[in-house]
Amino acid sequence: MTTEWSLREAELPPLHPLEPGPGLEPRADGSDPDFAVSAASREAVRIHLENVLPALRSLENQADRLAAWGVELAHRLLGGQRLLAAGNGGSAAEAQHLTAELVGKFDGERVPFSAISLHAESSAVTAIANDYGYAELFARQVRAHGRSGDILLLLSTSGKSPNLLRAAEAAARLNVTTWALTGPGPNPLASCCDDAVVINALSANAQEGHLIALHAICRSFEAEIARKDRTAAGSEDDQG
Repeated sequence: MTTEWSLREAELPPLHPLEPGPGLEPRADGSDPDFAVSAASREAVRIHLENVLPALRSLENQADRLAAWGVELAHRLLGGQRLLAAGNGGSAAEAQHLTAELVGKFDGERVPFSAISLHAESSAVTAIANDYGYAELFARQVRAHGRSGDILLLLSTSGKSPNLLRAAEAAARLNVTTWALTGPGPNPLASCCDDAVVINALSANAQEGHLIALHAICRSFEAEIARKDRTAAGSEDDQG
């Protein structure tokens, strides 16, 4: 016989708030704390937030490049090309964020566009890594999916990942345009790609800057798509 157990909220033991002790301080607003935060933790957060500012300034200095990437990406995808994107770890998540915006939507309604995150197909990723080694993970996929005129966007805070460097080399042989979004430069990945946005900030803050950069590219991309749509609509009206 199976016995089913359930635990109601009223049966849970009460949770008592932490009292400030050695190295702990109450909330900044002076209210009774539900929890206590150490001075060291608060200082760590403050420093982290301050270190976001260099990433933002670095991006501001490259605003024209980000806008140009968005326009070029719009022209390529409207012409039937696709975006390939790759990264490792957190950068893989950023790459997938961008491809989701393009296949889905960023702001308003529009047609979907072809964009592939090369890390996202788990069976292919594990098979390639197992059979050819992790350094070949993205290069082999570029050779499989890349076509002349496509764009390959490679994301890396270090700019040194061997699998991304090999992907850039494979793309060059196929006439696939390569863009790098990296942390501090100079670095090998930025040097071997056709163009690069280099964020001069600490690694974690550079990665946060990558998401802002990707959204900025999407803004430019959407603006160019809308402009092309208006131009096409005007041409049809003139002919009508």
